[in-house]
Amino acid sequence: MPRYDANLCVSFDLRLIGSAFAAGARVGSRRVATLGNMTAWLTVAPGIHQRRYDPFDISIVVIEGADGLMLVDTRVQPGEAVELAADVAARFDRPVRWVVNTHAHFDHTFGNQVFGPGTATDAAIYGHSNIAAHFAEYEGPRLAAWRADPTREPERQWADVVLTPPTHPLVEPLMLNLGDRLVELRPQPPAHTDTDLVLFVPDERVWILGDLIEESGPVMYGSGSYPLGWPGVLDGLAAAMRPSDRVVPGHGRVVDRAFVERQAAELRLIADRFRAAHDAGLTPAEALAAHDDWSIPVDALGGAVERAYRALDAQGEARA
Repeated sequence: MPRYDANLCVSFDLRLIGSAFAAGARVGSRRVATLGNMTAWLTVAPGIHQRRYDPFDISIVVIEGADGLMLVDTRVQPGEAVELAADVAARFDRPVRWVVNTHAHFDHTFGNQVFGPGTATDAAIYGHSNIAAHFAEYEGPRLAAWRADPTREPERQWADVVLTPPTHPLVEPLMLNLGDRLVELRPQPPAHTDTDLVLFVPDERVWILGDLIEESGPVMYGSGSYPLGWPGVLDGLAAAMRPSDRVVPGHGRVVDRAFVERQAAELRLIADRFRAAHDAGLTPAEALAAHDDWSIPVDALGGAVERAYRALDAQGEARA
C-alpha cells in the first residue's frame, strides 16, 4: 500500500485550487472561483446571523450578546479578514469580543491574526486544543509550499499570514456568557479533523457545525481527516438535535437535523466500504474501483481511503 504523507494530504478542493480558481471551475460541487457578491447577512435566529463569502462559500456566523459579538471563523487570508471586520462593524453596533474557530483548516483560520490579542479588535480566540499541533503538521507546511511557489496563487496574501492558534484552547466543553445569551463550545472527537468544535446556542436551538457537514458541495476529506470516526460523531450530534433545530454548515445554506442524519449515513456507507475492502485484502485503489456509485467524487476519496487503511492497520497491530 502506498505510504501516506501527512504533509501532502490535502483535500480535493485544495489539490485543484490553483488551476480551478483561475478557470472559474467547480471542485466537486463546491464552487471555488468567485461567485459574485454572495449574500448580505442572513438572520438564522434572533441575534444569530450567517454570511457566506467567496471563495469556497465560507460560512461566517456572528452571534450577538449584550456584552459584545461572537465571530465564528475568520476566512482565508488577512485581507479577507480585514474585509470581514469592516462588514461586521458596518452591520452591528457592538465590538467583537470572542472569536471561535470551528476547526484548523486554512479557509477558516488564516484570518485569526486580524482579530486576536494585540489587534484593534483584541478578541479572545477559542478553538480545539489540537489546533496548534494541526497547524504544525498540516497548515504550516501547506503555507510554506504556497510561499515557495507564489505563481500557484498570485492573488493570495500568503506572505502576510501569521499562523495564529487559539488563545483559549479547549479540551472540554465550555459555556460562554455573552451577557444575555449562553453559547456552548463543544470540542468533538476526531472526524473531519481532530480539531472540530461545535457551537450550540440553546436559547434558539441553533447549531454551528463547521465542516462536519457541508451543504453547497460534498463533504471534504481534507488534511487530518478521520473517515472511520466521522459518521459516529455526526450520529451523536444528530441525537442531541430536535427536528426543528437550525444547523449552520461550514459551507452553504442553513439545514436541519434530517440533513445531518443523511450526511452521516453517506459517510457511514463510505467508511463501511473502506472497512470491507481492507478486510478483503484490496488495495486502496481497488477499494475505490470496486464501486461506481460513491456519493462523493471518487477523486476526492484518495486521501480518505489511505487514512482509513492506516487506522485499520493500526487497529490490527494493536490486537496482535
